[in-house]
Amino acid sequence: MIEWLLIPAAYLLGSVSCAIIICRMMGLADPREQGSGNPGATNVMRIGGKKAAGITLLGDLLKGFLPVYLANFLGMPPLLQALIGLAAFFGHLYPVFFGFKGGKGVATSLGVLLGFSWLLGLAVIGTWLLVYKLRKISSLSALTASVLSPVYAWFILGDKVIVCAALVMMVFLLVRHRGNIQRLLAREE
Repeated sequence: MIEWLLIPAAYLLGSVSCAIIICRMMGLADPREQGSGNPGATNVMRIGGKKAAGITLLGDLLKGFLPVYLANFLGMPPLLQALIGLAAFFGHLYPVFFGFKGGKGVATSLGVLLGFSWLLGLAVIGTWLLVYKLRKISSLSALTASVLSPVYAWFILGDKVIVCAALVMMVFLLVRHRGNIQRLLAREE
């Protein structure tokens, strides 16, 4: 029974907007009204610098990681782990506490992947870092890492349920980044 309570709990945790809370605590502008208008670490970096962005990134990552890690630690089957991870991810994208208008989900999806497997998370982080080192474009790095995450999940874990969860997150990340994709294609990003 407790296993099924973790799904709504993960959604509620995911609904906590670290960007908005950190900006309020640090006396910064609301990230939904400044910069790109996105409540995420990249926009917080524009508004408040590296420290605020780093705290936001860590918070967004942890809200994806902690519920999945707990489910993994408790020995829950992959289906429950995937549902819990997706609940946290969708909480970030569509937060109940902030009018269902959330961030793009990059850090939270990374936290979910780290919760599934440290090796999977590290593969995604490594991809992000490599692409960023080569191209210096955060959105391109995130999109590349996201597109490869289901492939990594398949080779590292070999579990179809976890691969499907990675695919779902990838699709939503691509949709949330459609403006970035258009700018990348137009070489304006």
